[in-house]
Amino acid sequence: MGWRLIRFSAILAALCLGTQSVHAQDRLEDAFDQDVLVVSARSACFRFDVFLALTREQQRRGLMFVRELPATTGMLFVYPEERTLSIWMKNTFIPLDIVFATADGQVSSIYKDATPQSLNSMSSQKPSSYVLEVNAGVTGALGIEPGSILIWEPALAASD
Repeated sequence: MGWRLIRFSAILAALCLGTQSVHAQDRLEDAFDQDVLVVSARSACFRFDVFLALTREQQRRGLMFVRELPATTGMLFVYPEERTLSIWMKNTFIPLDIVFATADGQVSSIYKDATPQSLNSMSSQKPSSYVLEVNAGVTGALGIEPGSILIWEPALAASD
């Protein structure tokens, strides 16, 4: 009887690990809509292609399991109302800059070079509606800082 339990446990573990690796291999393009975001910083504007994390499920997943991100690509988390937001790097394998912005798009705080796979929580300094995740070093290189502005008009609103 004991060997059956061990065998069943081994099969169950293999199935669980198998589904985890399938989830890890889901392409971002298949799980998220994409749009364009412009960041106005200092005296220049910068264009980013962003994956949109609009639903609770998408926001939970974020950039987990992603191994590389093109330089001008990021993920924009959109929340329906301003509140204190927190982000962590669980199962995120690339270092990121985390940008928090208020409902009007003003950058309120930035966490630079967030440590991959860290469970430390990073919270917005002010109630925020947006979180932009980009490759570590991008905010410093482009001069994105508190006071910069995120400019995003959802594609659906633009097509009306």
